[in-house]
Amino acid sequence: MMGLKVEQRVVPHCHLVPCSTIQSQQKLQAQRKLSIACLICFLFMVGEVIGGYLAHSLAIMTDAAHLLTDMGSMGVSLFSLWVSTRPATKTMSFGWHRSETLGALASVLSIWIVTGVLVYLASARIISNDYEIEASVMLGTSACAVGVNIIMVYLLHQSGSAHSHGFSTRGYEQIEDSPHVPSIPTHDNTSVRAAFVHVVGDLLQSIGVFVAAAVIYFKPQCKIADPVSTFLFSVFVLCSTLTILRDVFRVLMEGTPRGVEFQAVKETLLSVKGVKQVHNLHLWALTLSHHVVAVHVAVESDADMEAVLQQATTLLQSKFGFFSCTIQVEHYLDDMATCHQCQDPQD
Repeated sequence: MMGLKVEQRVVPHCHLVPCSTIQSQQKLQAQRKLSIACLICFLFMVGEVIGGYLAHSLAIMTDAAHLLTDMGSMGVSLFSLWVSTRPATKTMSFGWHRSETLGALASVLSIWIVTGVLVYLASARIISNDYEIEASVMLGTSACAVGVNIIMVYLLHQSGSAHSHGFSTRGYEQIEDSPHVPSIPTHDNTSVRAAFVHVVGDLLQSIGVFVAAAVIYFKPQCKIADPVSTFLFSVFVLCSTLTILRDVFRVLMEGTPRGVEFQAVKETLLSVKGVKQVHNLHLWALTLSHHVVAVHVAVESDADMEAVLQQATTLLQSKFGFFSCTIQVEHYLDDMATCHQCQDPQD
């Protein structure tokens, strides 16, 4: 009796496959790390506010504001990890992913308000010179801040295979390595890594506050170091939010996601056998880790339209990791070459 070998054909789908068990475990691990770090961040932020009040130190208050930035960032990441599990509705057909961006915007605006108040108070201190610093309290609080930030750096540092720096979801993967398995955004690792970067920045600021406290402790006449360091660290805090604002603006304006080149996507589609023209190509992001594409693909009259659709979908998911692909396959018409709506957008 002859045995028949049946090869099961994997048909690409228009959106990425659900998370595997391993990815679910990674998400739970990321949520656990972020939850612990967020709790530590909140508790010590309250401690720094109390310490800054007792020490009459605006520099410590500014460091607490930076902790608020970290806590807001981690809170938004936790919220986005949770909300990504909620199903889409007829009203919210894309789901609730964009709420991550709105949360990040609200967090940044609150930081700007707090930092603006601290800068105003620091200016008033320099002008009036009527203030006293409890150097011992400031020194002790800043030393604790350094210790707490070192603990959070250790907690959030990813080792082993998880420490991939996240570039696999931003760059391109070779289609030949896994022609039927699309890449999936590892938003959990990205969230933990982003929190790690924030905490490293806060550690550096805490060290700066500690140095300023030591100067004031040993030389009380140099108390101006407190408002001056408040100015410097306020600039540091505001600059740390600029990249967040840039990403928020790009997402809300439906801009092309960072790391995805318009021309590269177009050339990939043109490489599909039978494709003669690509137009109405739109690339945007629901969030920084959920990219979407919609495109019209014009094919030759004798092309297999179903094969073109399947190959184009596989290429887009495998090379660029798109969360959702909408591809309209149509026959090529001569007037497409001169049609204004079928031309590429400006650079």
